[in-house]
Amino acid sequence: MNEAAPAPVVARNRAAWVEAKAGDAATLAKALQIVERPFEALPAGSVLVEVKGTGVNPSDVKAVLGAMPQAVWPRIPGRDYAGIVVQGPAELIGKEVWGSGGGELGIRRDGGHAAYLVLDAAHVHEKPANITLLEAGAIGVPFVTAWEGLHEAGGVQNGDIVLVLGANGKVGEAASQIAAMSGAAHIFGVERKAETFRGHVEVDMIDASSTDIAAYVRDKTHGHGADIVFNTVGSPYFEAANKAMAILGRQIFISTIDRAVPFDIFQFYRGRHRFIGVDTLALDQAQSGAILDSMKPGFESGALRPFPVKPDHVYPLARAAEAYRAVLDGASDRVVLDPSV
Repeated sequence: MNEAAPAPVVARNRAAWVEAKAGDAATLAKALQIVERPFEALPAGSVLVEVKGTGVNPSDVKAVLGAMPQAVWPRIPGRDYAGIVVQGPAELIGKEVWGSGGGELGIRRDGGHAAYLVLDAAHVHEKPANITLLEAGAIGVPFVTAWEGLHEAGGVQNGDIVLVLGANGKVGEAASQIAAMSGAAHIFGVERKAETFRGHVEVDMIDASSTDIAAYVRDKTHGHGADIVFNTVGSPYFEAANKAMAILGRQIFISTIDRAVPFDIFQFYRGRHRFIGVDTLALDQAQSGAILDSMKPGFESGALRPFPVKPDHVYPLARAAEAYRAVLDGASDRVVLDPSV
């Protein structure tokens, strides 16, 4: 006879809830409601995680605004989480875990912007002990995207020249950290105006408003160019990035503004270049978890560091709509929900 599923340790879950996509920024707050939903019995092989930190990603906001056709409604949004296992297999109770759901959590099923999250026990991973739960909850999508892009491009080899376009964005910052940890000889970063790099590694920043990107990179590398270009912005830097690429250079794309761009086929094949497209929505929880496990030693050693989580960028669940609005308005620091307050 089958055993009955264990009763939940909590009867109701307080969560951000989206019944249907907002459609535009004006209706964002109305679409994002805070509700209490009843828990059913925990499915066999599952765990219940009390969420202590969950980043608000641009993709979370885009999904609620209806810009991501993969999103299924109604549901709880939120692709990333960190928390404590409070129910499930005995060996997991009390573990501090982190995760990122790829195209699952917060996209096709309930995600992390809630007090509690039900997960398959096989998909929980212990976070690095030396970072906080708030920090762990803010790592997911940006670092997973950066790691996946560099991995798909063959990885950063010792001595490589790396150019990161949009270096002070969260994916750009993560990519720069991973490149430095992997032995890049020189990392260039580009922004639209003069900025210093916000991360802890050494990045040679280029002001795109006043500097020829390709000429600068080639001058600094004695004509060699960039072995890897991580283009987090897409079309605005497409031409300059192509001109900056070394022979056998690889360019990674994760986003764009314009979908169609002029393309010099001659330059492409004479340079023996490679273009790599990365879409973390194609990853599942197992794949995202494996990437986090791969990065874990880097965080434990200090070679990788979490994004600073500033107190004025941490929001209680009741103010989730404000947090979403801050991301929509272009917050430069990581925005995090703390459902425990």
